[in-house]
Amino acid sequence: MSNITVIGTGIMGREMVLKFLGKGHQVTVNNRTKAKTQVLLEAGAEFAETPAMAVAGADFIISMVGDDADSREVWLGSNGVTSGNYKSSVIAIECSSLSHAWILELNEALQLAGIRFADCPVTGGPDGTKAGTLRVLAGGDTETLDALQPLFAAFAQEVIHFGSVGAGTSYKLIVNLIGAAQATALAEGLVLAEHAGLDLEKVAYALGKGAVASPHVKYLTDRMVQGEHDDVYFSTRWRHKDAVYALQLAAENGMDMPTSSAATELIQRCIDQGLGEKNSSVIIETLRQLSEKQRVSKE
Repeated sequence: MSNITVIGTGIMGREMVLKFLGKGHQVTVNNRTKAKTQVLLEAGAEFAETPAMAVAGADFIISMVGDDADSREVWLGSNGVTSGNYKSSVIAIECSSLSHAWILELNEALQLAGIRFADCPVTGGPDGTKAGTLRVLAGGDTETLDALQPLFAAFAQEVIHFGSVGAGTSYKLIVNLIGAAQATALAEGLVLAEHAGLDLEKVAYALGKGAVASPHVKYLTDRMVQGEHDDVYFSTRWRHKDAVYALQLAAENGMDMPTSSAATELIQRCIDQGLGEKNSSVIIETLRQLSEKQRVSKE
Protein backbone atom coordinates (compact mmCIF):
# COMPACT_ATOMS: atom_id res chain seq x y z
CA MET A 1 0.00 0.00 0.00
CA SER A 2 1.05 3.60 -0.59
CA ASN A 3 1.38 6.75 1.49
CA ILE A 4 -0.86 9.33 -0.16
CA THR A 5 -1.19 13.03 0.59
CA VAL A 6 -4.41 14.74 -0.48
CA ILE A 7 -4.52 18.53 -0.34
CA GLY A 8 -7.98 20.03 -0.64
CA THR A 9 -10.79 17.95 0.84
CA GLY A 10 -13.85 19.54 -0.66
CA ILE A 11 -16.58 17.42 -2.22
CA MET A 12 -14.27 15.60 -4.66
CA GLY A 13 -11.17 15.45 -2.49
CA ARG A 14 -13.13 14.06 0.43
CA GLU A 15 -14.55 11.21 -1.62
CA MET A 16 -11.12 10.38 -3.03
CA VAL A 17 -9.68 10.12 0.46
CA LEU A 18 -12.43 7.75 1.55
CA LYS A 19 -11.78 5.56 -1.48
CA PHE A 20 -8.04 5.46 -0.73
CA LEU A 21 -8.67 4.55 2.89
CA GLY A 22 -11.07 1.85 1.78
CA LYS A 23 -8.31 0.32 -0.33
CA GLY A 24 -5.95 0.24 2.64
CA HIS A 25 -3.71 3.18 1.73
CA GLN A 26 -2.28 5.47 4.39
CA VAL A 27 -3.59 8.98 3.79
CA THR A 28 -2.53 12.38 5.11
CA VAL A 29 -4.82 15.31 4.39
CA ASN A 30 -4.43 19.06 4.42
CA ASN A 31 -7.28 21.53 4.13
CA ARG A 32 -7.57 25.21 5.01
CA THR A 33 -10.45 24.39 7.36
CA LYS A 34 -9.53 21.47 9.58
CA ALA A 35 -13.11 20.99 10.79
CA LYS A 36 -14.11 19.94 7.28
CA THR A 37 -11.74 16.97 7.49
CA GLN A 38 -13.27 15.50 10.64
CA VAL A 39 -15.11 12.69 8.86
CA LEU A 40 -11.82 11.74 7.17
CA LEU A 41 -9.90 11.72 10.42
CA GLU A 42 -12.55 9.50 11.94
CA ALA A 43 -12.15 7.18 8.95
CA GLY A 44 -8.40 6.87 9.58
CA ALA A 45 -6.70 9.75 7.77
CA GLU A 46 -4.03 11.90 9.42
CA PHE A 47 -4.14 15.71 9.36
CA ALA A 48 -1.20 18.01 8.59
CA GLU A 49 -1.33 21.74 9.26
CA THR A 50 0.38 22.77 6.01
CA PRO A 51 1.05 21.26 2.59
CA ALA A 52 4.77 21.24 3.45
CA MET A 53 4.10 19.14 6.54
CA ALA A 54 1.66 16.90 4.70
CA VAL A 55 4.16 15.61 2.16
CA ALA A 56 6.68 14.04 4.54
CA GLY A 57 6.96 10.38 3.55
CA ALA A 58 4.37 10.61 0.78
CA ASP A 59 4.63 8.45 -2.32
CA PHE A 60 1.99 10.50 -4.09
CA ILE A 61 0.68 14.05 -3.62
CA ILE A 62 -2.76 14.91 -4.97
CA SER A 63 -4.15 18.43 -5.12
CA MET A 64 -7.88 19.06 -5.57
CA VAL A 65 -8.47 22.78 -5.11
CA GLY A 66 -10.53 25.60 -6.58
CA ASP A 67 -8.42 27.73 -8.87
CA ASP A 68 -4.94 28.78 -9.99
CA ALA A 69 -4.30 30.91 -6.92
CA ASP A 70 -5.15 28.04 -4.58
CA SER A 71 -2.96 25.66 -6.55
CA ARG A 72 -0.03 28.06 -6.55
CA GLU A 73 -0.25 28.39 -2.78
CA VAL A 74 -0.42 24.61 -2.33
CA TRP A 75 2.60 23.83 -4.45
CA LEU A 76 4.83 26.91 -4.38
CA GLY A 77 3.66 28.96 -1.38
CA SER A 78 5.76 29.68 1.70
CA ASN A 79 4.32 26.55 3.35
CA GLY A 80 3.76 24.76 0.07
CA VAL A 81 4.77 21.32 -1.08
CA THR A 82 8.11 22.40 -2.52
CA SER A 83 9.18 23.80 0.85
CA GLY A 84 8.58 20.44 2.52
CA ASN A 85 10.78 17.41 3.14
CA TYR A 86 9.46 15.22 0.33
CA LYS A 87 10.82 11.94 -1.02
CA SER A 88 12.93 12.09 -4.17
CA SER A 89 10.64 9.48 -5.75
CA VAL A 90 7.40 11.32 -5.01
CA ILE A 91 4.91 11.96 -7.83
CA ALA A 92 2.69 15.05 -7.84
CA ILE A 93 -0.78 14.96 -9.36
CA GLU A 94 -2.92 18.05 -9.95
CA CYS A 95 -6.55 16.94 -10.25
CA SER A 96 -8.07 20.43 -10.12
CA SER A 97 -9.56 22.21 -13.13
CA LEU A 98 -7.02 24.96 -13.69
CA SER A 99 -5.69 27.14 -16.49
CA HIS A 100 -3.46 25.54 -19.09
CA ALA A 101 -0.85 28.28 -18.67
CA TRP A 102 -0.60 27.63 -14.94
CA ILE A 103 -0.25 23.87 -15.40
CA LEU A 104 2.72 24.42 -17.71
CA GLU A 105 4.28 26.87 -15.26
CA LEU A 106 3.72 24.46 -12.38
CA ASN A 107 5.31 21.62 -14.33
CA GLU A 108 8.45 23.68 -14.84
CA ALA A 109 8.61 24.61 -11.16
CA LEU A 110 8.18 21.02 -10.03
CA GLN A 111 10.80 19.81 -12.47
CA LEU A 112 13.25 22.26 -10.89
CA ALA A 113 12.26 20.84 -7.50
CA GLY A 114 12.93 17.29 -8.70
CA ILE A 115 9.29 16.21 -8.55
CA ARG A 116 7.62 14.16 -11.28
CA PHE A 117 4.25 15.60 -12.29
CA ALA A 118 1.06 14.80 -14.18
CA ASP A 119 -2.06 16.88 -14.66
CA CYS A 120 -5.04 14.61 -14.13
CA PRO A 121 -8.36 16.42 -13.86
CA VAL A 122 -11.32 14.08 -13.60
CA THR A 123 -14.88 13.88 -14.82
CA GLY A 124 -17.81 12.13 -13.21
CA GLY A 125 -18.48 14.21 -10.12
CA PRO A 126 -18.80 13.13 -6.48
CA ASP A 127 -21.14 10.27 -7.36
CA GLY A 128 -18.57 8.92 -9.79
CA THR A 129 -15.90 9.11 -7.12
CA LYS A 130 -18.05 7.16 -4.66
CA ALA A 131 -18.80 4.53 -7.29
CA GLY A 132 -15.21 4.35 -8.53
CA THR A 133 -16.30 5.30 -12.03
CA LEU A 134 -14.47 8.58 -12.67
CA ARG A 135 -12.58 9.14 -15.88
CA VAL A 136 -9.09 10.55 -15.49
CA LEU A 137 -8.12 13.07 -18.18
CA ALA A 138 -4.37 12.68 -18.09
CA GLY A 139 -1.43 14.71 -19.27
CA GLY A 140 2.09 13.49 -18.64
CA ASP A 141 4.68 10.96 -19.72
CA THR A 142 3.77 7.29 -19.98
CA GLU A 143 6.17 6.15 -17.26
CA THR A 144 4.69 8.55 -14.72
CA LEU A 145 1.12 7.63 -15.58
CA ASP A 146 1.92 3.91 -15.37
CA ALA A 147 3.20 4.51 -11.83
CA LEU A 148 -0.11 6.19 -10.96
CA GLN A 149 -2.32 3.27 -11.99
CA PRO A 150 -2.67 1.88 -8.42
CA LEU A 151 -4.01 5.28 -7.33
CA PHE A 152 -6.43 5.60 -10.21
CA ALA A 153 -7.74 2.09 -9.56
CA ALA A 154 -9.24 3.33 -6.29
CA PHE A 155 -11.63 5.84 -7.87
CA ALA A 156 -11.59 5.63 -11.67
CA GLN A 157 -12.87 3.25 -14.31
CA GLU A 158 -10.75 4.68 -17.12
CA VAL A 159 -7.66 6.78 -17.74
CA ILE A 160 -7.58 8.68 -21.02
CA HIS A 161 -4.04 9.80 -21.83
CA PHE A 162 -4.29 12.91 -24.00
CA GLY A 163 -0.56 13.63 -24.29
CA SER A 164 2.14 15.54 -22.46
CA VAL A 165 1.63 17.66 -19.35
CA GLY A 166 -1.16 20.16 -19.97
CA ALA A 167 -3.09 17.99 -22.40
CA GLY A 168 -5.46 16.61 -19.78
CA THR A 169 -6.23 20.11 -18.58
CA SER A 170 -6.85 21.30 -22.14
CA TYR A 171 -9.47 18.62 -22.65
CA LYS A 172 -11.13 19.27 -19.28
CA LEU A 173 -11.45 22.98 -20.05
CA ILE A 174 -12.84 22.27 -23.50
CA VAL A 175 -15.48 19.83 -22.26
CA ASN A 176 -16.48 22.17 -19.44
CA LEU A 177 -16.78 25.03 -21.92
CA ILE A 178 -19.11 22.89 -24.00
CA GLY A 179 -21.05 22.23 -20.81
CA ALA A 180 -21.34 25.96 -20.11
CA ALA A 181 -22.72 26.57 -23.59
CA GLN A 182 -25.15 23.68 -23.15
CA ALA A 183 -26.36 25.05 -19.83
CA THR A 184 -27.03 28.54 -21.15
CA ALA A 185 -28.65 27.33 -24.39
CA LEU A 186 -30.84 24.93 -22.43
CA ALA A 187 -31.94 27.70 -20.07
CA GLU A 188 -32.79 29.93 -23.04
CA GLY A 189 -34.79 27.16 -24.65
CA LEU A 190 -36.77 26.46 -21.50
CA VAL A 191 -37.58 30.14 -20.94
CA LEU A 192 -38.68 30.38 -24.57
CA ALA A 193 -40.86 27.32 -24.04
CA GLU A 194 -42.50 29.07 -21.07
CA HIS A 195 -43.22 32.17 -23.14
CA ALA A 196 -44.60 29.99 -25.92
CA GLY A 197 -47.05 28.46 -23.45
CA LEU A 198 -45.59 24.96 -23.37
CA ASP A 199 -45.84 22.62 -20.39
CA LEU A 200 -42.27 22.45 -19.06
CA GLU A 201 -42.76 18.96 -17.64
CA LYS A 202 -43.62 17.74 -21.13
CA VAL A 203 -40.73 19.73 -22.59
CA ALA A 204 -38.36 18.06 -20.13
CA TYR A 205 -39.74 14.63 -21.04
CA ALA A 206 -39.36 15.27 -24.76
CA LEU A 207 -35.83 16.64 -24.37
CA GLY A 208 -34.85 13.50 -22.49
CA LYS A 209 -36.06 11.36 -25.38
CA GLY A 210 -34.65 13.49 -28.21
CA ALA A 211 -31.40 13.90 -30.09
CA VAL A 212 -29.98 16.51 -27.69
CA ALA A 213 -30.41 14.24 -24.67
CA SER A 214 -27.30 13.50 -22.62
CA PRO A 215 -26.80 12.87 -18.90
CA HIS A 216 -25.72 16.50 -18.53
CA VAL A 217 -28.73 17.91 -20.38
CA LYS A 218 -31.16 15.60 -18.58
CA TYR A 219 -29.75 16.57 -15.19
CA LEU A 220 -29.83 20.31 -15.90
CA THR A 221 -33.30 20.13 -17.44
CA ASP A 222 -34.70 18.47 -14.33
CA ARG A 223 -33.05 21.01 -12.01
CA MET A 224 -34.16 23.99 -14.11
CA VAL A 225 -37.75 22.80 -14.48
CA GLN A 226 -38.06 21.95 -10.78
CA GLY A 227 -36.28 25.13 -9.68
CA GLU A 228 -33.89 23.13 -7.51
CA HIS A 229 -30.62 25.07 -7.31
CA ASP A 230 -29.51 24.64 -3.70
CA ASP A 231 -28.17 21.07 -3.92
CA VAL A 232 -24.90 22.02 -5.59
CA TYR A 233 -23.32 19.61 -8.04
CA PHE A 234 -21.37 22.23 -10.03
CA SER A 235 -21.62 25.79 -8.75
CA THR A 236 -22.17 28.77 -10.99
CA ARG A 237 -18.91 30.26 -9.71
CA TRP A 238 -16.83 27.24 -10.66
CA ARG A 239 -18.57 26.83 -14.01
CA HIS A 240 -17.67 30.43 -14.81
CA LYS A 241 -14.08 29.95 -13.64
CA ASP A 242 -13.58 26.98 -15.95
CA ALA A 243 -15.17 28.83 -18.86
CA VAL A 244 -12.80 31.76 -18.35
CA TYR A 245 -9.81 29.42 -18.28
CA ALA A 246 -11.07 27.76 -21.46
CA LEU A 247 -11.38 31.12 -23.21
CA GLN A 248 -7.80 31.86 -22.14
CA LEU A 249 -6.77 28.58 -23.76
CA ALA A 250 -8.59 29.63 -26.92
CA ALA A 251 -6.72 32.95 -26.91
CA GLU A 252 -3.42 31.08 -26.53
CA ASN A 253 -4.36 29.22 -29.71
CA GLY A 254 -5.41 32.36 -31.60
CA MET A 255 -9.13 31.58 -31.56
CA ASP A 256 -12.19 33.74 -31.00
CA MET A 257 -15.08 31.89 -29.32
CA PRO A 258 -18.25 33.96 -29.86
CA THR A 259 -20.78 31.41 -28.63
CA SER A 260 -18.76 30.42 -25.58
CA SER A 261 -17.95 34.04 -24.79
CA ALA A 262 -21.65 34.91 -24.76
CA ALA A 263 -22.36 31.95 -22.47
CA THR A 264 -19.59 33.03 -20.12
CA GLU A 265 -20.96 36.58 -19.96
CA LEU A 266 -24.40 35.25 -19.05
CA ILE A 267 -22.93 33.11 -16.26
CA GLN A 268 -21.12 36.21 -14.99
CA ARG A 269 -24.51 37.94 -14.76
CA CYS A 270 -25.68 35.16 -12.45
CA ILE A 271 -22.67 35.71 -10.23
CA ASP A 272 -23.28 39.47 -10.23
CA GLN A 273 -26.78 38.72 -8.92
CA GLY A 274 -25.30 36.86 -5.96
CA LEU A 275 -25.96 33.38 -7.35
CA GLY A 276 -22.36 32.20 -7.61
CA GLU A 277 -22.68 29.54 -4.91
CA LYS A 278 -25.90 28.11 -6.32
CA ASN A 279 -25.96 25.13 -8.65
CA SER A 280 -25.35 26.31 -12.20
CA SER A 281 -28.92 25.33 -13.14
CA VAL A 282 -29.77 28.71 -11.58
CA ILE A 283 -28.81 30.28 -14.91
CA ILE A 284 -32.46 29.89 -15.89
CA GLU A 285 -33.52 32.34 -13.17
CA THR A 286 -31.24 35.02 -14.57
CA LEU A 287 -32.67 34.45 -18.04
CA ARG A 288 -36.21 34.68 -16.69
CA GLN A 289 -35.38 38.05 -15.17
CA LEU A 290 -33.81 39.27 -18.40
CA SER A 291 -36.79 38.17 -20.46
CA GLU A 292 -39.19 39.87 -18.03
CA LYS A 293 -37.25 43.13 -18.25
CA GLN A 294 -37.36 42.93 -22.04
CA ARG A 295 -41.11 42.30 -21.96
CA VAL A 296 -41.77 45.24 -19.64
CA SER A 297 -39.59 47.60 -21.68
CA LYS A 298 -41.62 46.80 -24.81
CA GLU A 299 -44.98 47.53 -23.18
